[in-house]
Amino acid sequence: MTLKKSKVDFENKITRSKNIAELITEHPEVSEVLMAFGLNCVMCYASQYDTLEEGAKVHQMSDEEIDEMIEEINQVISGEYNI
Repeated sequence: MTLKKSKVDFENKITRSKNIAELITEHPEVSEVLMAFGLNCVMCYASQYDTLEEGAKVHQMSDEEIDEMIEEINQVISGEYNI
């Protein structure tokens, strides 16, 4: 999934340290972004313990891919992109 690159600027921006289960609970609409990047953590028990960065690293994502995923998550949450 590739979105138009734009600078997301809003309070409570999602970061690498966000717990996956909390993110999905608070913003279920980002599940499709996570799954598009290969993080099927949406349905995994480990999501309760892992941060976005930890889950991404387990799935061998590069730092650049993690940054792109988080940018897309923030775009969805801010309403810049609708899935």
